[in-house]
Amino acid sequence: MVLILDNNNNRSLGLCAALNFIGETTLQINETQLIDECVNNQAQECIVILGALQQLDHEQVIKQNPTIPFLLIGETLKPLLAVANVVGLICEPFNHEVTTQLLHDCQQYQRMLPHEHKHTKPHKVFDGLVGETEAVKGVRFLIEQVSKTDANVLILGESGTGKEVVARNVHLLSKRNKGPFVPVNCGAIPAELLESELFGHEKGAFTGAISARKGRFELAQEGTLFLDEIGDMPLQMQVKLLRVLQERSYERVGGNKAIQANVRVIAATHRNLEHMIEEGSFREDLYYRLNVFPIENPSLSARADDIPLLLKELMRRVNEQSGTVAKFTERAVESLKEHTWPGNIRELANLVERMVIMFPDKVVDVPDLPDKYRYIEVDAYEPQYPEELLERDAFNDIFSTGFSDYDEPEIDTTATDTSILPDDGIKLKEYLAELEINLITQALERFDYVVARAAEVLGVRRTTLVEKMKKYNLSKD
Repeated sequence: MVLILDNNNNRSLGLCAALNFIGETTLQINETQLIDECVNNQAQECIVILGALQQLDHEQVIKQNPTIPFLLIGETLKPLLAVANVVGLICEPFNHEVTTQLLHDCQQYQRMLPHEHKHTKPHKVFDGLVGETEAVKGVRFLIEQVSKTDANVLILGESGTGKEVVARNVHLLSKRNKGPFVPVNCGAIPAELLESELFGHEKGAFTGAISARKGRFELAQEGTLFLDEIGDMPLQMQVKLLRVLQERSYERVGGNKAIQANVRVIAATHRNLEHMIEEGSFREDLYYRLNVFPIENPSLSARADDIPLLLKELMRRVNEQSGTVAKFTERAVESLKEHTWPGNIRELANLVERMVIMFPDKVVDVPDLPDKYRYIEVDAYEPQYPEELLERDAFNDIFSTGFSDYDEPEIDTTATDTSILPDDGIKLKEYLAELEINLITQALERFDYVVARAAEVLGVRRTTLVEKMKKYNLSKD
């Protein structure tokens, strides 16, 4: 709606006629009507054209309505172009090209308003389409626009980016949302069965057709049919699909009765259909029939800043299934943002599920991530345990499992248990310390004092062995 307020009646009538000629809805108002009309038409995203005024002040009117874009008539108002919501100036004689461009700029002003000023618009709820990056906002905008129509939609994007989520949202926001949403993966169905799958068949149409069966087109009646991986559809089926899209009717396999296709078709593919057309593996006429309204779904690497929100959503889904969750540290999230994500959101979902299995109800840090997701160099936390606890652990290891790399000592089976302990007794702590020194020394000498290897064969942490070496002064020198 374009509101025209200009006390120069002849000029106002001329502008009104010019705008009506290009298909714009206009309304001429007076100064007393301005405030009421701005409020009443704000939900329709009105544009106000100001000319000569008698009682109101131009600058005051403009600044009191920051969410409304203004156009001004006449060179005398040119200084007001400095005000933010004044989009441009119209001068007589009215130029069609200039006026159309200014109207477009006004629409952009309304579309890109900061979020807090959009309260007058109905809030759209998107199912599963998580993210706040510009790439996702652009997809949401396209979904809102095309969902108002019945136009065919072609969703493009890499595998795993969530093309079905986009298609489902187009369906949910459309007037067909009370009808069924029927997905078909064209690449997962053998070519010889695809026709029957889409259009159904009559009893006896082919071997094994023991009864009549509805196809996906029939099941999607008054709803949406989602043809995923349309690029994998055989050429023979492409011809039949094109005929249905053109004539809006089809017949079951083996039947002769025409069935009306009251269905909206949304297709998706990760392939480059234009290259396939050049190669002769995809029909150009079908491409243009499907590609009425393309939506490019961004890859995860192009919207890496959405990863925290995606992790939250994916964790919620895993929790609904398994009842367990895992949390990620900030630096783990930052490391995930650096990954290229060739598998996109599907790969991220698999990682989340894996981390929940490995660390149920725990916190995941960078060292806990699989190697290919570690892009930040961090030192893994190695706890320092009390000396008494370490000695008790070493004692248990020595007398329970032993050391697998060493030959087991021969045990004198004729000796009794009491013969192990001397009659005059021993100092257990000193005895164990000597035994520990002896075993550590053997391990160090075996591996030429490579501490990591020695720690591995002794079954202790590297840092623990270093502390023991300091304690007993067991350096190579």
